[in-house]
Amino acid sequence: MARPLTDPGQSAALAGGAHDDPFAYLGPHRLTEKTWVLRVFRPGVEAVTMLPGQKRRKPVTLQAADQEGLFAARLRSDPGAYRLRLRNQEGEWEEDDPFRFGPVLGAMDEHFLSEGSHLDLWQVLGAHPLTRDGVAGVHFAVWAPNARRASVVGDFNHWDGRRHPMRRRGATGVWETFLPGVAEGAHYKFEIKDAEGKLLPLKADPLGFGAEHPPATASIVRRLDGRDWRDGDWLAKRGTASRRDRPISIYEVHLGSWKRAEGGIRPLSYHELAADLVPYVRDMGFTHIEMMPVSEYPFDGSWGYQPIGLYAPTIRHGTLGEFRDFVEACHGAGLGLILDWVPGHFPRDQHGLGRFDGTALYEYADPREGYHRDWNTLIFNYGRHEVQNYLIANALYWLKEHHIDGLRVDAVASMLYRDYSRPEGEWVPNAEGGRENLEAIAFLKRMNEVVYGHCDGIATFAEESTSFPGVSQPTDAGGLGFGYKWNMGWMNDTLDYMQRDPIHRKHHHHQMTFGIHYAFSENFVLPLSHDEVVHGKGSLLAKMPGDEDQRFANLRAYFAFMWGHPGKKLLFMGQDFAQPGEWNHDTSLDWHLLAEPRHAGVQALIRDLNRLYRETPALHELDCEGAGFEWIEANAAEESLYAWVRRGRGGAAPVVVVCNFTPVERAPQRLGVPEAGRWIERINSDATDYGGQGRGNLGGVQSEAVEHHGRPDSIEIRLPPLSTLIFELEP
Repeated sequence: MARPLTDPGQSAALAGGAHDDPFAYLGPHRLTEKTWVLRVFRPGVEAVTMLPGQKRRKPVTLQAADQEGLFAARLRSDPGAYRLRLRNQEGEWEEDDPFRFGPVLGAMDEHFLSEGSHLDLWQVLGAHPLTRDGVAGVHFAVWAPNARRASVVGDFNHWDGRRHPMRRRGATGVWETFLPGVAEGAHYKFEIKDAEGKLLPLKADPLGFGAEHPPATASIVRRLDGRDWRDGDWLAKRGTASRRDRPISIYEVHLGSWKRAEGGIRPLSYHELAADLVPYVRDMGFTHIEMMPVSEYPFDGSWGYQPIGLYAPTIRHGTLGEFRDFVEACHGAGLGLILDWVPGHFPRDQHGLGRFDGTALYEYADPREGYHRDWNTLIFNYGRHEVQNYLIANALYWLKEHHIDGLRVDAVASMLYRDYSRPEGEWVPNAEGGRENLEAIAFLKRMNEVVYGHCDGIATFAEESTSFPGVSQPTDAGGLGFGYKWNMGWMNDTLDYMQRDPIHRKHHHHQMTFGIHYAFSENFVLPLSHDEVVHGKGSLLAKMPGDEDQRFANLRAYFAFMWGHPGKKLLFMGQDFAQPGEWNHDTSLDWHLLAEPRHAGVQALIRDLNRLYRETPALHELDCEGAGFEWIEANAAEESLYAWVRRGRGGAAPVVVVCNFTPVERAPQRLGVPEAGRWIERINSDATDYGGQGRGNLGGVQSEAVEHHGRPDSIEIRLPPLSTLIFELEP
């Protein structure tokens, strides 16, 4: 008696989308020593014919089996590279059967996936167009270790999870399949059943390289290979651009609102940004652009800080290839490109990472560890090696695949402490009973070790608002291993001082000097970031006291103070021309204001400060070292006056910076200087070119052998009200 071709129980499980191992049932399988069986499941199909790969063999018609859409035929041998001819009421077509192809992932992939150490994770998971046995298609792979079944669904299979179930890859927790005929541009998601067989909401690909325009949420197949990069010269030299002894001046940008097109209806495309933003930043003298997050995100109001597609450049400005064109344009203009990177948390949207396979897979299970109260988001489980692998590989992905030059890691403080923004009793101590998140600390150290070890010339930046020690120190010295740390304390102290009426500033004098006490404990960036011009805080100009002239004078003096202060620089867009209104992510910056001299003057000042900073070794070479700074006058509280020396290496000419934060002119003002000679006035924030009144020192002053401030030589200068002057010793 002939052995039956199908098993009713397995057929029913298949038709119900509940089969645990469809690859063991569908496709070609040996039935006896001398016979094979071919089973095909195609709901909605009326007839199936196997077309043998060898011409001498005849086509075989499959018979309808015990479930609708299931067909089977007995064969005399392995059918080899067959195709299928299918027919329904709409017509007839041919296609390849995905169940005739074996696994794509190899033994080494399985090994590295299992131990969570696959640093090229994006090359094996996600969706990759490739050719197998001469057949073009897409390989899909996803990590869902607790799933009973995982399927690829998309516009190529009517979003029916029964049609393309995936193959489980043993202990890795990974599911994979190769779907012939699927091509770049296809829309897809993963349909997952949890361990109990419950169907979960459709999930976007955690390693998808493209996504639909929000609010649509499908992933899109995008090809990574085949790019002919033309930025080799930049990559070869970019390491010098991020060194501690080099000028680093960063322009922070929200790509969606820097400028908008078509009367403000839409954001600029990546190509339009390459043509408009890049030359602007170069003309303004910045050395780097920092993009607020461009990893795909569902909610515009999060500004990208709640990403779901960590591996997908947002489609809001164009495709993955067009994003790479923008990167290349930055490099062609000599600009480094820094990406805001968010490994701290992710949103709870159903199509995202939350309870991805029915369990707390990417997040901590306990809400006291895994739920962020402030942002209504979920927190990555840094104690799980696969999650660390996912995030570290993501950092490498942006640096290697897209030639990004640096990563600014968002909200590091929220990662470092288990009690961050949590009341007593609502957080879980670490294994040692403390408040530090030891797993997150280990993750950050490992991330920095990996990216610096695998990518030449890059830099990492920590947005860290506490006094956690050694953020920018090497990991082998006990630090976290970042290249730089944002100096949030400096920003808070100095802005608080600048917002005060000048008559009260003398009582808060050392808010402006306090930063020097710790200025060289880390490699600091001085940030005036987007955080200071949102949520009712107003713009920087709006924070300044006084009438209109005084507000502009205060802001100009503050900017020059910042550029003269030790530390790398960062300025958020719009503040470069003193936009008076608070930043709105839905609208363009107020570029029309540049028709007004005072706004154009602030822009000219920023341009000149950047030029001076780049060209003057004393202002950047020792930004992060105490040897490059000394006070001339730090205690003149009654006059709200500050003066200091900046030095470079070797024979670099010293620079003197002097600030007057009262509306009273100091003339004459004697100032001790480190050396005798002529001191050239390089910057005067009161210059008419900047919108000031032009009170100054006619280009420079000659020192005199008059002791002052404990120095044998001094200069006598005119110090305008609410101003900062920068002098350089003439060679």
